[in-house]
Amino acid sequence: MSTSPTAPTAAPKTPPRRHWIVGTFRTPLGILALTFLTALIALVIFGPMIWGDAAVAANPKALSQGPSSEHIFGTDAGGRDVFARTMTAARLSVLMALGAVALGVTIGLILGTLPTLAPRWVGRMVVAFLNFAIAFPGLLLAIFLLVVLGQGAGSAVIAIGLALASPFARLTYALASSVNGRDFIDAARILGVTKPGLLFRHILPNIREPLIVNASIAVGSGLVVFAGLSFLGLGIQPPAFDWGRMLNEGLSKIFVNPATALAPGIAVVLAGLTFTLLGEAIARGAGVRSPISSRLPKWKPINRKTAQADSAPSDEDAVLTVRNMSVAVPAGDDWRRPVDNISFTVHRGETVGIVGESGSGKSLSCMAIAQLTDHPTVVDAGLIEFDGTVLMKDGKRPDNAASRKVARQLGTRMAMVFQDPMSSMNPSLKVGYQVAEIGWLHEGMSKVDAKKAAVERLNAVKIPDAPRRAKQYPHEFSGGMRQRAMIAMGLMGKPALIIADEPTTALDVTVQREVLGLLHEVREETGAAILLISHDMAVITGMCTRVLVMFAGEIVEDIAVDDLIAGRAKHPYTRALIAAVPTMSTDRDKPLATVDEAWQVESLDAEESTADIELEELLAVAEEIR
Repeated sequence: MSTSPTAPTAAPKTPPRRHWIVGTFRTPLGILALTFLTALIALVIFGPMIWGDAAVAANPKALSQGPSSEHIFGTDAGGRDVFARTMTAARLSVLMALGAVALGVTIGLILGTLPTLAPRWVGRMVVAFLNFAIAFPGLLLAIFLLVVLGQGAGSAVIAIGLALASPFARLTYALASSVNGRDFIDAARILGVTKPGLLFRHILPNIREPLIVNASIAVGSGLVVFAGLSFLGLGIQPPAFDWGRMLNEGLSKIFVNPATALAPGIAVVLAGLTFTLLGEAIARGAGVRSPISSRLPKWKPINRKTAQADSAPSDEDAVLTVRNMSVAVPAGDDWRRPVDNISFTVHRGETVGIVGESGSGKSLSCMAIAQLTDHPTVVDAGLIEFDGTVLMKDGKRPDNAASRKVARQLGTRMAMVFQDPMSSMNPSLKVGYQVAEIGWLHEGMSKVDAKKAAVERLNAVKIPDAPRRAKQYPHEFSGGMRQRAMIAMGLMGKPALIIADEPTTALDVTVQREVLGLLHEVREETGAAILLISHDMAVITGMCTRVLVMFAGEIVEDIAVDDLIAGRAKHPYTRALIAAVPTMSTDRDKPLATVDEAWQVESLDAEESTADIELEELLAVAEEIR
């Protein structure tokens, strides 16, 4: 492999991040919700101005008439136009529902966040009260409160607001509690941030999207409840009228002129649907924080050297062959390649390390090989072949019939050990169940046999008292034991390749030694190859036989560990990485060298370097990456 690639091209400038609210209303659902909402707002503002006089003008000569060209939905018992009254009643109906929801949301926010600000005993009392209040159905609670407060519009707003407050408060408390236990909150407390500061600067901004979604949906629910109370005669009282009052008046004439009840009923349904659509659109938009629009840049093949894959000599001893693989992500009107045209081979029983700075493409390359990248990420390669199965050739994956075979091959023959096993394991499932899952999904085992095999695998990775531990949850395991459990999951099949993505991150040195020793034992016993990603050069040189050095998405050097230790690295970036690692002979009176500083030393001897690369350009790219 060549050790002198051309300098990576600068990435296109990424457009400014668009707020998620803007992106929400650029989707088809958002456009539909916005159209309905605009029409409803216009009706609320201009309805009484246009149809107000006709809505209250009685006509004794046209009592309870059916639909006609003059009266689309006919007239009521007082001879008033039903359509005009429906349009006019929109203002009072919608404003009363908005007022009730605003009151409920305000009280809910106060009660839901009170346990965060108040002493613990007060918080417990508030939570107990919320659990008690939420047990009552909202409509029954509103009726009870109206009986206490008396009939009328103001009483209905208060009653509905109080009925909506308890579920909203319980939601707020649950969301705030989930954020309140995170590390950045503890860090803010240590820095002396006050409780109100924690609430308004750290907690509420992180839970605002689900609260906004639920508040918008609650408007539709409040509208229906308000109409129901007026229909029962507990809400708006004559001579005022809203949709619920009109339904009440039209009920007595429903067999004579059903249109008098049909018009306000349609209005309630459409208004409730508007706020439901709005909540659904916001729910989808709130979950997408990416600046990527729904319209991706025009696609063009990102691989420029796929033809070389066919001419490359085949290697029967290779368990993984990668030729000219690139990974692209959208960046404005173009595509950016965080992994740029890399090629390498891993042989059976071999341990290969991948090193490089954060953002160099190490983990992304392995995720692409294992087909774990998400849309809109695009993987293109001349050839990706694993254990005799072609995963991609000339930028194309296997067809649907072959894809099932590929999925089974990846599930049984390739094991992934992620750097954070706590986020990789399901916290709600027992460890034994998660280990056994691979057995019955991919190996055709029964659930009983798979659970027995899972205990055996946990024993194999030296987890003490495996039968008992298999019945525990991930949070009951230490960091090292979770890593062992992840390795046990890989051993449920017969892996030909284990991809270990920084498996010793955040572990103490004793546990690191145990995990690395376990990987070494697994390789010796099963003959599986290991692809080890790490920042720790000591780990790499101690475990691996060969090292791939990545920088800015490219493999700049493929070197044997013996040559690396002996100082025979050819690429200046590789030598800079080695120079930045402290040794027993490092001068303790001087600051530790950084990669940049070590690279600057290399640049003094650039004329003697065999690498055909411009150091100044690479340093500029490194600075851009940081």
